[in-house]
Amino acid sequence: MLPFIMAESIKEDLSLSDTQVGLLTGIAFAVCYAVFSLPLARVSDRGSPRFVLVSCALVWSAMTALGAFAESFLFLALTRFGVALGEAGGSPAAHAIIARRIRPERRGLAIGIFSLSLPFGTMVAFALGGAITDTHGWRATVLGAGAFGGAVALLMLFVTGPTPPLDIPASTRAPYLRSSLRLLSSAGFRWLFVGAVVGGFASAPFYAFAAPFLIRTHGYSASQAGLAFGLLQGLMGILGTLVGGRMFDRAVRAGAKNILGPPGALFVISSVTMTAALFVPIGWVSIALLVPTMLAFAFLLPWGFGAAHFMAGTGKEAMATSLMMIGTGLLGPALGPLIVGMVSDAASSADISNGLGLGLLTVPIASVLCGLAILTANRRIAGRSVGAEPDLALPVEAGRT
Repeated sequence: MLPFIMAESIKEDLSLSDTQVGLLTGIAFAVCYAVFSLPLARVSDRGSPRFVLVSCALVWSAMTALGAFAESFLFLALTRFGVALGEAGGSPAAHAIIARRIRPERRGLAIGIFSLSLPFGTMVAFALGGAITDTHGWRATVLGAGAFGGAVALLMLFVTGPTPPLDIPASTRAPYLRSSLRLLSSAGFRWLFVGAVVGGFASAPFYAFAAPFLIRTHGYSASQAGLAFGLLQGLMGILGTLVGGRMFDRAVRAGAKNILGPPGALFVISSVTMTAALFVPIGWVSIALLVPTMLAFAFLLPWGFGAAHFMAGTGKEAMATSLMMIGTGLLGPALGPLIVGMVSDAASSADISNGLGLGLLTVPIASVLCGLAILTANRRIAGRSVGAEPDLALPVEAGRT
């Protein structure tokens, strides 16, 4: 998250264009998720997720710190590839640990609590990162973040403890690629995957350019924009992930008839408020109108991952998480910020005001499409006959095995 609040400082220091900023925050993650996420998920599902998690955290922390020494766009881009490589295996491994330790009927809340890492990380990155960038520069900020991340990664090695083994005979496990393709052939998961792909077009540009938008359009400093955006994102993230997790568990216990309806509806609503936020002339009103979009991204996490886990079945949770991450990172992070940057650069060349706001229209357009895809997945999952395909169907009662 740090490069998002530091985008203006990095752009000025390295003489980058908005298009290059879009490339830095997007394409590295798309490539690494597509190539490395599923193999790392396989190791997590069938081996030691703790080893994968700690190793990935060490890699992304080291590459974060290495970015402090970048003197060119290419060097900084390579460090972002390293960060993305680590992140490609982090969440699947963590979800595999959760699946082995937490009972199914409480897993939505567990995923919600784990997902608090995103709003807390965003809050710290935007608020503290923006302040440190203003006082000590962006290089000191990423160097400190990388060092701290490395220390936490080593701490995880001892805190998490050995991961309980799976109670699934090796002889009954289907080939991993075949299991992935079978899951994608399920209509419910396929539409959820489409929602993840389109959602990436909403989330990546939002996080990459929301703070620069507030700085350029409404005259905030990096620390002011980071504090306002970071704190609100943190609060909405806490609310969204915890409430979303509890609501998801309740929906599963009720028979999975409305397993994705609430987050789908929220995305449709947020598309309207986001559009208004880009064109209102008052800064604090614009920030307030960004709140539903912040809430929607956090609220979806326990619902999306929880539904994916149940459709995948026991012992395939990391695979389901990996596929969802591949969907989110497949095209959106690569093309979303790039499109916004290109529109902004073109508008600036044509002397059109609020060019960044025009480019950010990508977010509400993608949000409404994401909401519609999730609502379609909700109907497909609710219509599936329970027990017809054990690996793909949602159980009526999550507590049953």
